[in-house]
Amino acid sequence: MKPTIDRRTALLGMGGGLAASCVTDTASSGPQESPKKTFQNSRSPWPICLDTATIRPVPLLEKIRIAAEAGFDAIEPWDGELRDFEREGGSLADLRKRIEDAGLFVPSVIGLWNAIPPTREAWDAGLPDTRDRMRMASAIGAEHIQVIPQPQRPWPEFDLAWASARYRDLLVMGLADYQINPAMVFVQFLPGVARLGQAAAIALDADHPKARIIPDVFHMHIGDSGFSGLRHLQGDFIAIFQFNDAPATPQKSELKDEHRVFPGDGILPLEQSLRDLRDIGYRRCVSLELYNPEYWKRDPLEVAMEGRKKTVEVIERALA
Repeated sequence: MKPTIDRRTALLGMGGGLAASCVTDTASSGPQESPKKTFQNSRSPWPICLDTATIRPVPLLEKIRIAAEAGFDAIEPWDGELRDFEREGGSLADLRKRIEDAGLFVPSVIGLWNAIPPTREAWDAGLPDTRDRMRMASAIGAEHIQVIPQPQRPWPEFDLAWASARYRDLLVMGLADYQINPAMVFVQFLPGVARLGQAAAIALDADHPKARIIPDVFHMHIGDSGFSGLRHLQGDFIAIFQFNDAPATPQKSELKDEHRVFPGDGILPLEQSLRDLRDIGYRRCVSLELYNPEYWKRDPLEVAMEGRKKTVEVIERALA
């Protein structure tokens, strides 16, 4: 993938029965027992994952090597990387073996672009690409694939009932045909699904036991979701937790994905968020996700190592 394309550019350029399983009664249940610290030499209760965008200029096979050498437990690739790998003659079955031989696993792939268009005609037209992305993600053993609710449209034009019904369709299709679990993302620059609560509403109204969302601390911040909502969820409702930090400057209204910094180097309430994840029983990956062009100029192994180290240090401070 080209290092000049960030997540915002990629996204904008590409064209109640379930409540009990997703919401925690925080008033009565109280914090759950702390999960055992079985990862990162017993320093973390969660596997630590590397989103490949963090070291974007590097070829995919090199990213796998770097993730393993830097001490990550998992890797989170993008669909474009998988497609390029196939087009260049590579086998996704062989790629899966390389990942597993490196001691890694794939909790999620990014993603199902334009996955919830506004019309039936656009939905039907997009199904071949949607299915192909599911196929690729499944072939490398991914557990989840991210649902990006494009194309962008104003909030008043975003039909929540339609989106929930199409998300349910994606869940049924993914689980039955590809053994992969689609999960809803939310991003500040897609008005229909810019906040944690909007993504949760779509997932809840899909009325499917495997409905899940993917919180990203950066978009929780710039999209004004806040962070308290995490404690009202159940851990199994979260597919993967995207981790990074935001600087004090520029001001929040001017922040873009390129401004993400290493965990602990910014102002976000990461430690409290991690304690909330612990208390709601979250057990899946914490994924380092950065799109900082200054990091792309550095040695990718050093970036990966620093990112993992700072992620684990924040976790240790949070749970001390």
